[in-house]
Amino acid sequence: MLSSLGVTNVRQTVAQALNFALVLSTAFMLWKGLSIFSASSSPIVVVLSGSMEPAFQRGDLLFLWNRSPRAEVGEVVVYNVRGKDIPIVHRVLRTYPELEGRTKKVKEITVNSAPDSHMLLTKGDNNLADDTELYARNQDHLNRYEDIVGSVRGYIPMVGYVTIMLSEHPWLKTVLLGVMGLMVMLQRE
Repeated sequence: MLSSLGVTNVRQTVAQALNFALVLSTAFMLWKGLSIFSASSSPIVVVLSGSMEPAFQRGDLLFLWNRSPRAEVGEVVVYNVRGKDIPIVHRVLRTYPELEGRTKKVKEITVNSAPDSHMLLTKGDNNLADDTELYARNQDHLNRYEDIVGSVRGYIPMVGYVTIMLSEHPWLKTVLLGVMGLMVMLQRE
């Protein structure tokens, strides 16, 4: 009788652990699926500062799209500064043509290049100056293909405050994970 009860408890514990693993792997697959669909390494970001007020408030959850070949003046983009891992949400203030009708050689074939505006200057709506001080050392503009994570295509206000709280108070992550693990372990099917 006791041995069958012990086997049932082991099976139940294993089933709960597998359920928890299933939830985590599902979340990971959804994130990767969104990344592929949007062509962005971070398809969802949270506004961390008030630099874009009144357009976006601290804690707004932004949905990004990175399949557009160019960023237009006035478009809100998210970029990463080279060497840092904090996304910045700002508006494109100006675009610069990298090549203006110049010719370049590609594999010994001469091609006439049309103007291509993929060099950008950005600025926060609530900031007084442009972002050149935020860019990496010796960088005076952003490259659309190297620095931009995506363009904002939608948002949900205030939902990202959970993320802000977790990043500002690291102990909350441990408590939240502990509570989630406890709930999974105590769950009865």
